Amino acid sequence: MMGKCARKDEHYSPGDRTLTRMADYTSKVMLHMAASCWQPFLGFILLVILVSSSLSCPARCECSAQSKSVICHRKRFMTIPEGIPSETHILDLSKNKLRNINSDNFSSYPHLEELDLSGNLIRYVEPGAFRSQVNMYTLSLKSNRINLIPMGVFSGLSNLTTLDISDNKIVIFLDFMFQDLRKLKSLELGDNDLVYISHQAFNGLLSLEMLTLERCNLTQVPTEALSHLRNLVSLHLRELNISTLHPYSFKKLFRLRHLEVDNWPLLNVFPPNTLHGLNLTTLSITNTRLSTFPYQALRHLSYLTHLNLSFSHIGVIEGGMLRDLVRLRELHLVGAQLSTIESGAFQGLPVLRVLNISHNQLETLEQEAFQAPEGLEKLLIDGNPLVCDCRLLWILQRRHSIQFGDSQPSCSTPEGLHAQPFRELEEMQLSYYVTCTKPRIQENGTELLLVEEGQPAWIHCIADGSPRPIISWITPHHRQITNKANRRMTVYPNGTLEIKIVEVHDSGTYLCTASNAAGNETFSASLIVQSMSISDRSLYTNRTPQYYTDRNNVATNRTDLHSLPFGVDLKTILVSTAMGCFTFLGAVLFCFLVLIVWSRGKGKHKSNIDIEYVPRKSAGAAADPPDTSGPRRVNMKMI
Repeated sequence: MMGKCARKDEHYSPGDRTLTRMADYTSKVMLHMAASCWQPFLGFILLVILVSSSLSCPARCECSAQSKSVICHRKRFMTIPEGIPSETHILDLSKNKLRNINSDNFSSYPHLEELDLSGNLIRYVEPGAFRSQVNMYTLSLKSNRINLIPMGVFSGLSNLTTLDISDNKIVIFLDFMFQDLRKLKSLELGDNDLVYISHQAFNGLLSLEMLTLERCNLTQVPTEALSHLRNLVSLHLRELNISTLHPYSFKKLFRLRHLEVDNWPLLNVFPPNTLHGLNLTTLSITNTRLSTFPYQALRHLSYLTHLNLSFSHIGVIEGGMLRDLVRLRELHLVGAQLSTIESGAFQGLPVLRVLNISHNQLETLEQEAFQAPEGLEKLLIDGNPLVCDCRLLWILQRRHSIQFGDSQPSCSTPEGLHAQPFRELEEMQLSYYVTCTKPRIQENGTELLLVEEGQPAWIHCIADGSPRPIISWITPHHRQITNKANRRMTVYPNGTLEIKIVEVHDSGTYLCTASNAAGNETFSASLIVQSMSISDRSLYTNRTPQYYTDRNNVATNRTDLHSLPFGVDLKTILVSTAMGCFTFLGAVLFCFLVLIVWSRGKGKHKSNIDIEYVPRKSAGAAADPPDTSGPRRVNMKMI
């Protein structure tokens, strides 16, 4: 074959040999170029294979090499899954079926920064379970079944800033259980079966700024435990069954700025010194049974800017009581059962910008209630039975510039404006309907009243006008009568003044003033009190044993009469006295009759009477000698 091939080659011309050599050279060059081009591509493939082998991902989980996160949310794992890369920074194991956390579960992941174990079945966390997680700053154990956190569970978490252990079964927080969390800033403790927080439980939380404590079984504010949180800024206390707040409940919280007390259905009193020592900017006390505005408790909060007292039972905002809250910008009183906002109620609030008094029982809001009504930017007043008269004219005139929120307020009366939104009212309607009528006091014929001391007295002062006039009374001593200050005198809503028990010094001229936004009218009535005699005064004292009146016209209970076994009234005294008098007079009359009979028979009868009698023998008379002296005689003289 070699010979054949050689012979075959012998047929090639010199030109053919040259072409063959050029083809061989070209093929070699192309092979070299191909090898040089594929080298980078092969290297990239090799690098991807190496990276993917180093960043393995557990089965059914989602992993991200860029953020170094492993998301195993709701995968029904009963234990920590295998295959989690040691370089993982974010690990989400929420909504699984983990039951216990042991000390070696996370020891292989020293780079963890965020760990979410919420929504599992964890009952116990072993001390030292997170000792290797020095870089972790967020840990969530929310919605598990933990009933006790022993000492040492949080050791090693020296850089943790956020911790959530809410919605568990924890009953008590032990002393120093958080002492290793020196950089913790936010702590969620709500929705536990918590009944007690030890005084030293929060010791060591030097950097804590926000604490939430809600829906648990605490019956009082943990004052001593909270006093260790010297850097606390926000405190949220929600849905607690605490009925009483004690003075100095939040002592030593010098940096606290935001306090929320929400949904305490048993709280009805806010003592004056409850917030002593605080310098709040935001205060929210909502969904409580407070029946009065806590003026005294808020008086020192000169830096307060936001106040919320919604959903309570506060009926009145009195005039001039908020003047110390000079920086208040927002006031919310939604659904607080407000019926009256007195003139000057917001005096001393020069920067008030937002007022939310929606869904109350207000008929009006007068301009005189504000110090700077022109500065009001947002007024939410819907849901009130508003009477559109001259008192609301200042609001209606600004209806296109002031903000009313999402719900437009409307008029309940007069009939011509009923249910019409403020912004749809026309100027002609305002001039026709939004008016007021000056009060007019009706003639009642009580200009002069004569009453005996100890009796009740009524002085009538009935007035008409639009809006309904307010009636006030002045005594002859130039003092205004108020139902709170004087229990003996009462001013009824219809204007009638009642004096339950009149006294001599009540005599004089009483002045009634009926006033509304359109003006006022006065009426005077004179009261003359007739003084009682000493005997009548004694009867009067027995008739009213339950009260006496002091020099200040205040009815006071008589403590020295409580020992009476029964009550005595005037009718009983009169009947008893009459019966006694009749008996006495009858006896005297009988004696007079006997004397008259005796005097008429004087001189017709003997004044001496002789009586003879025989002494009766005793039982042993047979042995005695016989008595021969005869009967004995006795002489009696009639006087």
